[in-house]
Amino acid sequence: EIPTSVHLLDMKCMNAAVRAVVRMGIYVGAKVYFIHEGYQGMVDGGDNIKEATWESVSSMLQVGGTVIGSARCKEFRTHEGRLKAAHNLVQRSITNLCVIGGDGSLTGANLFREEWSGLLTELLQQGLIDEEAVQKNSTLHIVGMVGSIDNDFCGTDMTIGTDSALHRIIEVVDAITTTAQSHQRTFVLEVMGRHCGYLAMVSALACGADWVFIPEMPPEDGWEDSMCQKLSESRSRGSRLNIIIVAEGAIDRQGQPITSDFVKDLVVRRLGFDTRVTILGHVQRGGTPSAFDRILASRMGVEAVLALLEASANTPACVVSLVGNQAVRLPLMECVQMVSVCAAETEDIVFLSITAALRHPQSSFNVAVLNVGAPAAGMNAAVRSAVRVGIAEGHKMFAVSDGFEGFYKGQIKEIKWGDVGGWTGQGGSLLGTKRTLPGKHLEKIAEQIRIHNINALLVIGGFEAYVGLLELSAARDKYTEFCVPMVMVPATVSNNIPGSDLSIGSDTALNAITDTCDRIKQSASGTKRRVFIIETMGGYCGYLATVGGLAAGADTVYIYEEAFDIRDLQVRKKCPDTAKKNKTKLNCNCNENFTTDFIYQLYSEEGRGVFDCRKNILGHMQQGGAPSPFDRNFGTKVAAKAMQWITRTLKDSYKGGKVTAHLKRSLSRAAVVRHLEFPRGAGFLCFKASSKLAAVKSY
Repeated sequence: EIPTSVHLLDMKCMNAAVRAVVRMGIYVGAKVYFIHEGYQGMVDGGDNIKEATWESVSSMLQVGGTVIGSARCKEFRTHEGRLKAAHNLVQRSITNLCVIGGDGSLTGANLFREEWSGLLTELLQQGLIDEEAVQKNSTLHIVGMVGSIDNDFCGTDMTIGTDSALHRIIEVVDAITTTAQSHQRTFVLEVMGRHCGYLAMVSALACGADWVFIPEMPPEDGWEDSMCQKLSESRSRGSRLNIIIVAEGAIDRQGQPITSDFVKDLVVRRLGFDTRVTILGHVQRGGTPSAFDRILASRMGVEAVLALLEASANTPACVVSLVGNQAVRLPLMECVQMVSVCAAETEDIVFLSITAALRHPQSSFNVAVLNVGAPAAGMNAAVRSAVRVGIAEGHKMFAVSDGFEGFYKGQIKEIKWGDVGGWTGQGGSLLGTKRTLPGKHLEKIAEQIRIHNINALLVIGGFEAYVGLLELSAARDKYTEFCVPMVMVPATVSNNIPGSDLSIGSDTALNAITDTCDRIKQSASGTKRRVFIIETMGGYCGYLATVGGLAAGADTVYIYEEAFDIRDLQVRKKCPDTAKKNKTKLNCNCNENFTTDFIYQLYSEEGRGVFDCRKNILGHMQQGGAPSPFDRNFGTKVAAKAMQWITRTLKDSYKGGKVTAHLKRSLSRAAVVRHLEFPRGAGFLCFKASSKLAAVKSY
């Protein structure tokens, strides 16, 4: 089998997919070819079609765009062009194509597959190929991967390049925010999205924008008055800036375009605010791929090769998609045909979800929010979301400072809508967080719950938060104050919470790891045969090391879950020519004796005269910094989901004038919010159950 990688559009992070296809193909013993310049290269043939090697895709992960080129091809749209392309493939016995592009490119590939038999017949009649070639190349298999920053393809939760585009947008918004606050300005940002408003909607959530316009949901008539009133109220509450996000394809109910300039003129004319327009344009397509996109593209590339190898003569063309947390194969043309149908239904779905939240009846419940454990980027976004959704649903929200320690000390105060303004982009924990467990202070915590009449608890944190809720649940027989709904939102860079595929903060940590590895490799670009030992966080959980190693292109990853011995650390002094480039190895507190220092000293000694060794301990830089777009939105969504669960549970538990969670179902009230219920799944590692159980038992 000869899987072939074809590039069609200049989307970001395609290089990671190309690298995965090439190396997975070589790994399973197949020949792999590059087709340069997309369909144009397939039609022209010649040097545009070259065999790929393992080394030809080295150092590609951190490079944006596509190194094998991309071009639109009018000739391929004609029958004559596809005939030339078929001839070029048959000459090299290529019968498997891995196509990376948008729905138009994938549709073209499927048409090419459907015409394949007829094209071979024509080539035979023209004498360009013989009967043996027809028999040998009788079937063409197609597997697609979607590369689109708009995330506008049905069947997949995320397309390659979308997360990196969000990174560019949020970087610009964060930079603009500082000048906007200084000068009390309103900024109107135009982002890409001619027919799909995903980038505009998600970036608006990630930066806490005041208003957003998307093509799928034209604003109601009179939106001008509503928007200006909203901006005016925001300024009257003390805000010094306003952010408005406009998708380039935004329209009103009459189908007329809503442009960024129109919005700016409207604000200036009605409110007199100093307003500026920023059009991001192709900045969103460029730059270094994010960690999420690198892993997504790598996973899809591996699955694409497996799909090609397992295909039979009757296997229809498929597209590799991300559904929840799994890479799956779906019928290509069914997904393409669903695009227009989904676009027509989106407006009603979005509108109903918003109105349902606004019309929720008032309640008289008090809900406390606290952070527990080590800080994780995205905690503040989760708190902001929980507070505002809770207030919108009629609850009275209370903030607890410094985790369970602040809880038993009485550091509790009411928190209102405006108190969490601007929290989305802030790193760390503005509420304060500590690792203190509640077990030794149960009586004092029960007293504070009684004093403040707290009816539900929302705990945002890591493994300490998980264990803390278990301790509170276990004490319900003794303290009836703990018989209230309790929900945990996982937030830890280590991603070691049982029951959840991903935790808030882990994506930001992964980006910190990959950024550091990219810089390390760049600093040593002029030095050959150098080994880097990089230590990440994670303790007894190897998620950061494993996924960070995949995203950074590490040669080896040592983690606690995967036992290894001295034989696995043996150094090959006679490195093959294929390994002359700089190597990066990650180590995550993997062994009591084989520490980072031990591995560094071992490699330094054994590699003397052959290669030199360097080590880098990333430390707490993985916990700091502004949260990534993924963590901002993940925190926003899971906290909103947690508040919805609390609201439902409060209704079910309210009897006889008070809230009482059933003692026999005490553990059911302490729930972990899973991210699989949301359309942005990104848990890339399935942990062994034994390692998590061991971690639970250690507490």
